[in-house]
Amino acid sequence: MSPSAAPRPSPLPPRNPIGAHVPVAGRGLVGTGLAYADRVGAETVQVFVANPRGWATPAGRPDQDEAFRIACAERGIPAYVHAPYLINFGSDSPATRERSVASLRHSLLRGHAIGALGVVVHTGAALCGGGREAALAQVREDVLPLLDELDALGGDAPWLLLEPTAGQGSSLCSRMEDLAGYAEALDRHPRVGVCLDTCHAFAAGHDLAAPGGVTAMLDALTAAVGPGRLRLVHANDSMDVAGAHKDRHENIGAGHIGADPFRELLAHPATAGVPFVIETPDGRHDPDRVEGARHARDIELLKRLREPAPAARAVAGDTAVAGSAAVAGRPGRAAAA
Repeated sequence: MSPSAAPRPSPLPPRNPIGAHVPVAGRGLVGTGLAYADRVGAETVQVFVANPRGWATPAGRPDQDEAFRIACAERGIPAYVHAPYLINFGSDSPATRERSVASLRHSLLRGHAIGALGVVVHTGAALCGGGREAALAQVREDVLPLLDELDALGGDAPWLLLEPTAGQGSSLCSRMEDLAGYAEALDRHPRVGVCLDTCHAFAAGHDLAAPGGVTAMLDALTAAVGPGRLRLVHANDSMDVAGAHKDRHENIGAGHIGADPFRELLAHPATAGVPFVIETPDGRHDPDRVEGARHARDIELLKRLREPAPAARAVAGDTAVAGSAAVAGRPGRAAAA
């Protein structure tokens, strides 16, 4: 084969794929979901497989599931499922706990059917009257059997990703340190990971905008659950100040977190290989009513923040110039300096 006919190597996947939670109503996972992903430039997607504010557990369509799974594999798009918001294993209502089990089981099975890498679930609140310890005992009783079912699905089963909340009321997990007890309740199962929501963490008191705030938060997360369990980041700015315990997402760089902490988060060793999904306002309520316009801007901004900082690029450029000059026998800028 001639050099000109040699196949080009496939581009390396990005260190952190950046994407969005995408709608699927209407034409389904591919026709709506991946079409939206294309429109906003998403490299990874998150979807609902049921009404997020209800208990319904609708059956999927095998043809759509397969089409979505194949399309994501062909495009190199990691997919995730977000379980419904009503799930709470710390509830004082037996009916709510039963529905929570059924709802999470449905999300895990649907996630497996569409090839999702993980299923995100909010960690809930201690409402059972016995405090945090009693609520975690209920978590153990209800979720461990689901993890056994997850094991039975085989090596391509999705991870169960615990998402700490913003710290409202009697949250079971809001600060990173809270994850330790939750993980212990689940015997630190090897397919239990963490979905970090930056707005939630900021609202819970992790001041990501302060010097060293990102590293302190990630250190606390790793100390709580161990390395390698951070599997997904929900990249959201915050409308409110740190510690406000309010879950109000803002577009990247437009809130109290600001853009720079996301650059730090994207470069930190603890996030290597971890996809970032935005759940920010999408533009439907902008004057021009362009759905996804703000998502596209947020994704583009995060992609720019993913690039090395200007100083790092300058050092790399100087090194390359100096090396080329040395080969040519000429002093480069580094040598001249």
